[in-house]
Amino acid sequence: MWNLISLDGFFEGDGKWKIDWFQAIWNDEQHQHALDQLRTANVLLFGRTTYEGMADYWRSAEGDIAELMNSLPKVVVSRSLEGADWNNTRLVRGDAAAEVANLKRTVDGNIFVFGSATLSATLTDACLFDEYRVGLVPVILGSGTPLFKHSPNRIQLELLEARPFSSGCVVLRYAPR
Repeated sequence: MWNLISLDGFFEGDGKWKIDWFQAIWNDEQHQHALDQLRTANVLLFGRTTYEGMADYWRSAEGDIAELMNSLPKVVVSRSLEGADWNNTRLVRGDAAAEVANLKRTVDGNIFVFGSATLSATLTDACLFDEYRVGLVPVILGSGTPLFKHSPNRIQLELLEARPFSSGCVVLRYAPR
């Protein structure tokens, strides 16, 4: 999982795709980190809402990150989506946890989840994430969509890395214990 989150735990503001606050930390260093990380991805995994927003944005974007986003294989998990026409995208409709468990068995390499809070909650509850990566952005939004949903499960994590950036963003990498 990779997401930028506010200090108070939101990955988007008080409306869908209210992510203008990301720009406060976006600089050459953050761009290079995003690019380096994306180069290690073998498949991108999305829930419906994030897929629609990402496809809408990246289809017409330009640059090195856009090239990777558009060329990498993608999987979107949705029961309601009619089709998935973004380049190299496969739509799966079944049980998200079962589909992703199967995907993990068949994909050689890293599967990255961006955004997709509802899908991420399902995968977290099913213990399917091997690593959580969050970029902690130095902003308090006060309201928005939380990255981590309420869950009956407590998951202990081990810190793998804490990397501060000149923008004040700190990238944290954790693995389940």
